[in-house]
Amino acid sequence: MDWSFSRRSFLHTTAIAGGAAAVALTPVSVEARPLDRFRRPDGWVRGKLTGAQAVAETLRAEGVGCVFGIPGAQENELWDEFKSRGVPYLLVTHEFSAACMADGYARSTGRPGVVSVVPGPGVTNILTGLGEALLDSSPVVAIVGDVANGDDYRPFQVHSLDQAALLKPVTKCVITVSHVQEIPQAIRQAFAVAVSGEPGPTAVVIPYNLFIEKAHCDSPPLGLPALPFDENAVETALAVLANPKLRVGIYAGYGCMDSGTALTAAAELLQAPVATSVSGKGVIDECHPLAVGWGYGAHATVTAEKVFQRDKLHPFHSGVDCLLAIGVKFSEVSTGFYGNPRPKTVIHVDANAANLGKVMPADVCVHADAGLFLSQVLGCAERLRRPADTKLVERIAKLKAEEAQDLCAIPACPCGVDPLATVAAISRHLPEGGLFFTDVSATEHLAAQYHRVRQPRTYCNPVDNQSMGWSTPAAIGAQRAWPGRPVATLTGDGCLLMAAQELSTAARECLPIRVFVLDDRSHHYMQMLQKPAYKRTTATHLARLDYAALAQAYGVEYREVRHAGQLDAVVQEAFTIPAPVLVRVATDYGDRKIRWIEAVRDRYIDELNAAQKARFAARIGVRVVKPQAND
Repeated sequence: MDWSFSRRSFLHTTAIAGGAAAVALTPVSVEARPLDRFRRPDGWVRGKLTGAQAVAETLRAEGVGCVFGIPGAQENELWDEFKSRGVPYLLVTHEFSAACMADGYARSTGRPGVVSVVPGPGVTNILTGLGEALLDSSPVVAIVGDVANGDDYRPFQVHSLDQAALLKPVTKCVITVSHVQEIPQAIRQAFAVAVSGEPGPTAVVIPYNLFIEKAHCDSPPLGLPALPFDENAVETALAVLANPKLRVGIYAGYGCMDSGTALTAAAELLQAPVATSVSGKGVIDECHPLAVGWGYGAHATVTAEKVFQRDKLHPFHSGVDCLLAIGVKFSEVSTGFYGNPRPKTVIHVDANAANLGKVMPADVCVHADAGLFLSQVLGCAERLRRPADTKLVERIAKLKAEEAQDLCAIPACPCGVDPLATVAAISRHLPEGGLFFTDVSATEHLAAQYHRVRQPRTYCNPVDNQSMGWSTPAAIGAQRAWPGRPVATLTGDGCLLMAAQELSTAARECLPIRVFVLDDRSHHYMQMLQKPAYKRTTATHLARLDYAALAQAYGVEYREVRHAGQLDAVVQEAFTIPAPVLVRVATDYGDRKIRWIEAVRDRYIDELNAAQKARFAARIGVRVVKPQAND
């Protein structure tokens, strides 16, 4: 999809789309869009303003709750205006973290997170965080400085990288500004694109000389593009769903995050079990009788797999033969290396037409906003309603209970705590309404399988860019957005090393995040992947750290869990401390099996050709027969 906009073409497209929607849409009740709920009522940016003043006033008009970043020589004028005009901001220690904080803020609120950085290294440092936001459909707006242009341009300026070219691959659009009076509409455009269709990051690039130049601005609020809604495709989908012979199952993703009430009502109407993607956890209360967990293949929740799969030996357990996929992309991680089985009939609904049928071939592709589509489903209740399926509900309850027994049978570990025990303890003691962030460790898959999410936007995971170190700054961003709610992150020791410096940010700002670090002094995730394939590990061992000294140096509270008997008390205490706290959990993975890893390994092996399988087998055989000292 081409997201290269000029201001004029964007406004023209918005007007056309809005007019078409007025004709095509059936009247429905849809919750106000997050961007609209926080904009300043008057909304105009007017007067003779410097570029820095125009940026600050526009951010205030858009209702920005915080700007994350680090000031630099090119943006000192801008940050001074943030302070003068009451734009909330948070100084971070690294620009990677600034992008992750903006992402965490966005995921926990539904509003665009904002990051502001200098050109050159400021831009290159945020690329990983913006890439995570892009692949995980999270709205972030980056305000990026640039070298001087126009009459002030000189060759070989410091940070003279092509900022727009760097940003383009990790954003939906990059808007470059040449004159002060363009700034307000450029920023408004960036906000609108960030939340439209499939959300994602955008960037506005502003030469630093414009921050001190003045011009007259007269910028009205910018209307959002109409929500996508293909009426003919919707009607086709409804006709399929009306067939009482089809057993419907719903697979819901992040696109449903602000439509949870409608999704739940639609599931009850259709008597359909609901599985989610990893990013979609929370779109339905996972304790609901029809909620079966995440995924529905061999990689994910056991309950989801068994409820969705067809069982020829037990016709009563005939599974799902019509999949209604809403707001989900079938990405590699959420499908366990594309392992979701395809039912007989597939309906795919998404706000981004480019996602439809891309991975899972669909019989009906519906380009529509999830909320609008679900409203249409509920509007056809009499046509679609199915009788209560008590046997289905009973089976889901039975399978959930069996799966929960795993939490009662966690083995004792001689060198620390089983990681599943840590997940279970956090789940038990996380207060109602608390937010749970996970990082790129093997345990992220245990958390996805066993942690029950009760509310939307309370479970966040870096899914599709798998950015190690993401969760600590992302949790800080969420805590900044929700100062009164408990926020916890579960990270690995390798992941913490990539962003541990942000503990100092949490301490300085008195943001009481709870950071639980699984310490086994290794990149255990890689070890689980390397050992079966290579019969040894490479570059996975980490140094022994003094976490107590680290916590003291950064100014945060510290607690430690050395064995399972201490776990519950320490986790419970951590949620009562009104300050940021680092909790080291001595971790022993032992023989802990993780469904996602096992399933993905099997699928990867299946896709190797005969020669590749032979080469792997030969190498393994040699290393088993003649192990080397460093193996």
